[in-house]
Amino acid sequence: MRTVDEYMKLPYKMEITPDIDAGGFVVSYPDLPGCLTVGDTIEEAIKNAEDAKRAWLEAAIEDKVKINEPDDLENYLLAKNDASFM
Repeated sequence: MRTVDEYMKLPYKMEITPDIDAGGFVVSYPDLPGCLTVGDTIEEAIKNAEDAKRAWLEAAIEDKVKINEPDDLENYLLAKNDASFM
């Protein structure tokens, strides 16, 4: 199993979505289920996302939860396109 620092260096995709109801932005990592955070600005949301990703990875390693490798960009884009047709 990799270390937290090794996982942090992997190219996980980050999704940033405006929070229409509360304002600000929500950030999630599609390959890390349940790993999400918010911020009032995009910059704050991205900073918070790095902290959230580290905390998520630390907890997953401690609890021996399977950690997905980042999906390659082509598969990610194909999955997003397929989901938009549903």
